[in-house]
Amino acid sequence: MVPAALGVVFLVLPVVGLLVSTPWAQLGPRLAEPGVGEALRLSVVSATLATAVSLVLGVPLAWVLARSRLRGRSVLRALVTVPLVLPPVVGGVALFLVLGRQGLVGQWLDAAFGLTIPFTTTAVVIAETFVAMPFLVISVEGALRAADARFEDAAATLGADRWTTFRRVTLPLVAPGIAAGAVLCWARALGEFGATITFAGNFPGTTQTMPLAVYLALQRDPDAAIVLSLVLLAVSLATLLLLRDRWLGRV
Repeated sequence: MVPAALGVVFLVLPVVGLLVSTPWAQLGPRLAEPGVGEALRLSVVSATLATAVSLVLGVPLAWVLARSRLRGRSVLRALVTVPLVLPPVVGGVALFLVLGRQGLVGQWLDAAFGLTIPFTTTAVVIAETFVAMPFLVISVEGALRAADARFEDAAATLGADRWTTFRRVTLPLVAPGIAAGAVLCWARALGEFGATITFAGNFPGTTQTMPLAVYLALQRDPDAAIVLSLVLLAVSLATLLLLRDRWLGRV
C-alpha cells in the first residue's frame, strides 16, 4: 500500500498544484483574451480534422491488421505503432524531411503545384494525425479481434458482399471501439506539441495551438500559462469521463 500511495501522490500532486496555483479571480478575463480564443479554436479544429483523417485511414488499416491474411502483418503493425514510441520532435523532423520544400514528396508538390506545407495550418493537422492515428488503429484493432467473426461469416453466407458486410455488420460490432479510439485520437491530437512546433512552427492564428500557447506564455506570463493549462486539464478530464466505462468500469 505504501508504494501504491506514493505512486498516487506522484501522479496526482502536480494536478493539485495546478489547481491550487490557478488565479481563479483572473480566469474569466484571461480566457477572454483574443490569443486564447484563437489558440483554442485552432486546437479544436485541427484536432477534429486530424481525427476525421484518422478515422478514414485508420479503421481500414485496423481491419487489415485484425482480419486480413496479408503476409508481413506483424511488420506492418510495428511500423504503424512507431509514432507511439517515437519522440514527437523526431516525428516533426521526419515529416519535414518528407513534406518540406526539399523533402522527398514536398519538392515534387512545390514544383508541380506550388504547394508548401510546412508552417501552415495543414501542417498542424498532418503532424497531429501522424502522432494520434496509432491510438485509433490500436483501439479499433483490439475491438475487431474481440468481435465474433461468425456474424460476418453468416452475412457472407447469406450473400452480402464485403462492403455490405463491413458496413452493416462489422462497423456496428466495433462501434464502441471506434468511438473510444476516436476520443483518444482527438485528445492526443489536441495535446500534441513536439511534432507541431517542429513541422508547423508557432505562429499565432495559423499554427499556434493550445500546447504551443502554453509554452510561449510560460516564458512571459506564468499566470496565463496556468490558465491555458487548466483548459487542457479540463479537456483531459472530459476525455476520461467519456471513456469511464472502458477504463474505470461501470460505477
